[in-house]
Amino acid sequence: MDLVKSMMVAASGMRAQTARMKVIAENIANANSTTEKPGAEPYRRRMVSFADTLDRQLGVHMVRVRKTVEDQSEFALRYDPSNPAADEKGYVKTPNVNPLIEAMDMREAQKSYEANLNVIDSARRMLARTIELLKS
Repeated sequence: MDLVKSMMVAASGMRAQTARMKVIAENIANANSTTEKPGAEPYRRRMVSFADTLDRQLGVHMVRVRKTVEDQSEFALRYDPSNPAADEKGYVKTPNVNPLIEAMDMREAQKSYEANLNVIDSARRMLARTIELLKS
């Protein structure tokens, strides 16, 4: 039964990392977006935070997405006086998304997802081997 529990914990980790990858993909997709109105704020980077939740029925701790929050760091300014969103000095606010950081976060989420997948695969093989041994 402990193998099944480990599979369920790993599956909860995979669900959490899937949600994280979706948010990172959204950040990357909006990295170069701007607004159309002067003074309006562009896309603000989003981040996922996780929580440890006790599943009392199984007696294990599961991973879940606690919430998705907006990064409150400053927006970058780009000089583009011809842009309709430019302020009186000709600067346009650009999203606070750094594609390099997003790529690294995506890679980390991917590796975590793969690690959880390996846990499930290993537990599945151990269960199959146990069943084979019990048949003998």
